[in-house]
Order: sequence, then C-alpha cells, then structure tokens
Amino acid sequence: SDGDYDYLIKFLALGDSGVGKTSFLYQYTDSKFNSKFITTVGIDFREKRVVYKSNSPDGTAGRGQRIHIQLWDTAGQERFRSLTTAFFRDAMGFLLLFDLTNEQSFLNVRNWMSQLQTHAYCQNPDIVLCGNKSDLDDQRAVKTENARELAEKYGVPYFETSAASGENVSHAVEVLLDLIMKRMERCVDKSWIPDGTVRSNGHSTTDLTEPRDPEQSKCAC
Repeated sequence: SDGDYDYLIKFLALGDSGVGKTSFLYQYTDSKFNSKFITTVGIDFREKRVVYKSNSPDGTAGRGQRIHIQLWDTAGQERFRSLTTAFFRDAMGFLLLFDLTNEQSFLNVRNWMSQLQTHAYCQNPDIVLCGNKSDLDDQRAVKTENARELAEKYGVPYFETSAASGENVSHAVEVLLDLIMKRMERCVDKSWIPDGTVRSNGHSTTDLTEPRDPEQSKCAC
C-alpha cells in the first residue's frame, strides 16, 4: 500500500542540461536506458522503494528500514534556475552530475556547489558527485584524477557512472542514502528533516538517537 514504508526520502538530481540526469534516474528506477529523452522542463520526479539496513558498530546488520525514495529531476538550463532552487531546501540529498565528455559541465560543478551551499538545508548537505557517460571513453574530456581531486576538495564521494550501461548508478544512490540515514541517526536537532519524512507507522524522528550528553545539541551539518 502507499503508506507501507518507514521513511520518505527526497533526492534532487542537479547538473547542466544534457549531462544525463533523466537517463540516470530512469536507469536507477527501471533498469532501462532511453536514448531519446527530451530536455526536462522545470521539475519531474521518479520513485523507488528499497530496504535499507544499517550496520551496528560490531558489524552486524540492523533491522531493515522500508524506504520510499523520491528522485527529483531538475532542468539544467539557467532560465529554470529560480524554479529548481525552490526545491533545494526540501531535498535531503543531492546527486550532482556532470558529463565526462563535456569539460564545461565539469567546470560548472563549482557553481552548482555554491548554489547548494546557499539554498540547501544547511551549508554542508549530503552530496554525491557523478561523472556520467563513462561508457563514451573515446570522447572523454575530463580526467578521472581531476574529478576525484575536486570531489576531495568538497569532501564528497565521487563515482563515474553510465546511464546507458548502468555502471555505478545504483551504487551512487545507495551511498547517498547511507549518508542520509546516518545523518538522521546522529543528528539531535531534527529541524532540517522535512515534514512527512517519517510515516506514522514508522519510527518517530525523536526515536532515532538520544543525546549522550548536553554538548551533543547540534546537527552534524
């Protein structure tokens, strides 16, 4: 049923127009590739249900959490920027994509990072950087080491993905989900979590963790 999940998690896919955001999300939710996608106008979204199991300190898997993921697909064109930034604060995690065959889309990652730091729920949101179209190796314009260096500068995970072959697509989303769930577990101040994230049939956000001492009173942002 529609309410049969514990958490509703919203992710936002960002990046320049043409980097493959729509194809990436379609590959993740449907395991298919459609080379005929047209440019996204404004906002679109896809959905997927997964089971998330966190690992305890001793390495054993915890109880499975039923997660309903909403993946919001944004238009990359400048003329839609005011519309897409309105969705930044409602998203809990971000998939920032650039095109490995388009150096300008890589250079623009810095601009997207700046926008995220301005409009997201905090100055240090959870982001996964993806160099998409890794299958087009003969057209590559961005070196792996340069992309990794930029990711290290911002302190975010980096994956080279292919919406066509599916390479690292699911893994990138899973890593982002893991970052979000761990942030929720350790974050005492739950004000950043959007309303409706936790279902009434799931766990209350106040049950995630209790502070060990009075000093633990701030979000991990």
